[in-house]
Amino acid sequence: MIRSELIQKIADENPHLYQRDVERIVNTVFEEVTGAMAKGDRVELRGFGAFSVKKRDSRTGRNPRTGETVYVEEKHVPFFKTGKLLRDRLNGKA
Repeated sequence: MIRSELIQKIADENPHLYQRDVERIVNTVFEEVTGAMAKGDRVELRGFGAFSVKKRDSRTGRNPRTGETVYVEEKHVPFFKTGKLLRDRLNGKA
């Protein structure tokens, strides 16, 4: 599902809301999650999962095409851990 499909689904299920308002709500939620993660905070959505940021240390890598050794800088990457409810639904337990 992409963002526009999510907005459309929420708007269809809530006919009392204007689509532009639903779009603003969805964009605000995503901006808040992104902003919190950019600050290094953890974002938890109960029953769904938790978003956090993990640090990857600098290392020596290898260019697969040439075999040349390259330096890979330290970086931060997003990480998602599923919640128990989501995991159970995916495995047909709920």
